[in-house]
Amino acid sequence: MGLTTNLHGYLNAKEISFNEIPIIDIGPLLDGTDPEGVAERIGKICEDIGFLYIINHGIDGNLIAKVRNLTEQFFALPLEEKQRLNIVNSGPTLRGYIPMYGENVDPKHTRDFKECFDYAAHENEVSPFFGPNLMPEGLPEFKEVMEQYHQAMVTLAHHLIGAIALSLGLPNDFFYQRQRHPISIQRLLHYPPQSGDINRNEIGIGEHTDYGFLTILAQDEVGGLQVKNRNGEWVSAPPVKDSFIVNIGDLVQTFTNDRYISTLHRVINISGKERYSLPFFMDMDFDAVVEPLECCITEDNPAKYIRYTCGQHKYRRFLDSYTHLQELDSSGRKKIKASGES
Repeated sequence: MGLTTNLHGYLNAKEISFNEIPIIDIGPLLDGTDPEGVAERIGKICEDIGFLYIINHGIDGNLIAKVRNLTEQFFALPLEEKQRLNIVNSGPTLRGYIPMYGENVDPKHTRDFKECFDYAAHENEVSPFFGPNLMPEGLPEFKEVMEQYHQAMVTLAHHLIGAIALSLGLPNDFFYQRQRHPISIQRLLHYPPQSGDINRNEIGIGEHTDYGFLTILAQDEVGGLQVKNRNGEWVSAPPVKDSFIVNIGDLVQTFTNDRYISTLHRVINISGKERYSLPFFMDMDFDAVVEPLECCITEDNPAKYIRYTCGQHKYRRFLDSYTHLQELDSSGRKKIKASGES
């Protein structure tokens, strides 16, 4: 479906019932009563859609509410205060505040009309994607609550990744062997509302796939997420009470040799309200090798990807999205310009 330059034509995502993107009860996965059954259903959805809602996920609703409240408080801070935490100040760790237009995931076509805050597990040593967090001093509960939520997301992600392994006929801990010290990012997002003539040049977040292994998203009640189906049609993914949206990323598509697909999606907020969302990104170890698995290679479907590492792939995708990173080398140090360069 082509993108038009007027509000009505551009926002013609199919407003279908949320059950077009399936809802999966993962309680039997978490309590061990039927992990294989849940895994089989997740695998089928990964083949056909790449997106699903999960319910009975075990995350305390009070914790989610605290994180949402603190997210709203953070983005309501004066810009000067947020800019002190600018991601540029974190070097290769790539954590902190990302101002409006500071990241563009589809840079050839779109400026992202959003602001973000990224953090992860605290590390003393600085390297690409690892290091200390930049936290706001004016919100006393912020650090403790956010770190608690991050750890809860890590635990949930391991359960879901184990289910993906089972769906492929692999041991539950197969991918865990490559996730001893994984890259993980908890992101807070704020999408201001848009109105008037909206086109591809500037929307909440442009069309993209997720870079890593798995994303777990907590939405607010505003909506705006759209998923691109195999026919090229945009399908709305509206909020579902007490659920998360889960989608697989580029690493899963490589591991499964395109059996499971990393699906394109975007956000357009025309609700007239501020939209806040909480995506958690779970990847592999920085140096984990990613290549098609033997179980996904056949004579009719030979390997489609050459091996790469998780860190290489993610850093390359970040280079495309963040202009300040284009001034750093692969180790996160400032590039030394060659003679004659300006």
